[in-house]
Amino acid sequence: MLVLSRHRDESIMIGDDVVITIVDIRGDKVRLGIEAPQDIPVHRQEVYEAIKRENQKAGQIQPGDTRSLGNRRR
Repeated sequence: MLVLSRHRDESIMIGDDVVITIVDIRGDKVRLGIEAPQDIPVHRQEVYEAIKRENQKAGQIQPGDTRSLGNRRR
């Protein structure tokens, strides 16, 4: 892991396309601004892990598991 020190309004570049800027520092919280192309998803780690779990669950659905979905009444 690379550990960098930055002050408010200073930035870090990741490649040519991603800029992370320190927007605010309050106590033990740091607010980051992230500029990235739209085709690069940016998520908090806990959200990313939840998406990954849901995708894994969806990949385990068997063809018979969805039969009842078409029989729903509206």
